[in-house]
Amino acid sequence: MVAVSSWGRQGRWEHEVRHLTDRHQVADQLKNSRPGLAYGMGRSYGDACLNPDGVLWKTTGLDRFISLDENLGRLVCEAGVLLRDIQRLMIPRGWILPVTPGTQLITVGGAIANDVHGKNHHVSGSFGNHVQRIKLTRTDGTTIECGPDLRMDWFAATVGGLGLTGVITETEIQLRRVAGPWLTTETVPYDNLDQFFRLADDSEADWEHTVSWIDCLAGEEGRGLFMRGNPTDIAPYSEPHGRKLTMPFAPPISIVNRLTLRPLNLAYYNLNKWKAGSRIVHYAPFFYPLDNLQDWNRMYGPKGFFQYQSVIPRKVGHDAVRAMLREIAKSGEGSFLAVLKTFGDRQSLGMMSFPQPGVTLALDFPNRGERTLKLFARLDVIVREAGGRIYLAKDARMPRDLFEAGYPNLSKFLQYRDPGISSALSRRLMGH
Repeated sequence: MVAVSSWGRQGRWEHEVRHLTDRHQVADQLKNSRPGLAYGMGRSYGDACLNPDGVLWKTTGLDRFISLDENLGRLVCEAGVLLRDIQRLMIPRGWILPVTPGTQLITVGGAIANDVHGKNHHVSGSFGNHVQRIKLTRTDGTTIECGPDLRMDWFAATVGGLGLTGVITETEIQLRRVAGPWLTTETVPYDNLDQFFRLADDSEADWEHTVSWIDCLAGEEGRGLFMRGNPTDIAPYSEPHGRKLTMPFAPPISIVNRLTLRPLNLAYYNLNKWKAGSRIVHYAPFFYPLDNLQDWNRMYGPKGFFQYQSVIPRKVGHDAVRAMLREIAKSGEGSFLAVLKTFGDRQSLGMMSFPQPGVTLALDFPNRGERTLKLFARLDVIVREAGGRIYLAKDARMPRDLFEAGYPNLSKFLQYRDPGISSALSRRLMGH
């Protein structure tokens, strides 16, 4: 047995870890196993990737590229391939992943299972919108091949299905053309939520990538930094050579605390406000700013941290975000890694996908036990009343009634559950 934690590091739980290395042997391995769960890089923040006292099928050994149609940009690969390795291999060939989240250190299988989104949802939707085929192995040994035009019901259950419909062994992805690894970017400071929404609306037509950092300690109107970018064929003279740093250990207390948070936010805002304007940047620091600080989750100390990410329908988004910022300010808690962005009208293909048209706010909080959980309960009320939902890939404590209200396709999805697959999240929110 091996002690395993999720990215939030809220605890460590014993698991039996079995490594999958040959996609042709996966069916036999699953048939001879206790109930388990596919586990890639463990970047889910909560308990979606955990199966305490059960089996984890480690998929990072399924890391082979199978084929590439260089004319059409169709890539077939195993589910354990990292998004980082796709980007490094494909961008020099004129292709790029159309959607990536805030880290490239996740597997393709994890990207599908969580239907991850990026900074360009208003243009490209979520990851599942670009998956053409999935090969799914069930624990009874059967294999199901599905896609948007093949067994669409299984495809819709598996995209965003948290690995609960079977183990993804391989997939086909439609890449998009790109001139190179560079983007033209612009950073625009804003002073309140009205300005943020105006920037978001005005940027949708002309900018592919949009996102903002928000200072949640600046009051209910929230000042911040709006960042937008477009791919470009204009390149600087040389590639960037940024040095990767590592958080070498977890400090005895969280570095992000009441004494440090306000000066950290103030320094970050003022530094980036001073650097505001247009620049040409490499895709990696723009898409994945935290990947240059390896093991950054250790900075929250031995108790770890929670991320609270919600999406709120646009018509009530302004008032709901303001109400959440007000509750955070009243609580005395705060977040340094706070991201605010809008989702476009692109519909997700997955039954249990998180993205929906509206505005999403993601906040990291040090784990201070009951105090932090009480704040989340108050935020839950706002999300519930606004008709929003919580991101399952980030969640570790959502109550079941909020889950059921936010994911109305749950009963349909449960018809596709694999009875030999279980997770801490599924037992907490689905009963098994």
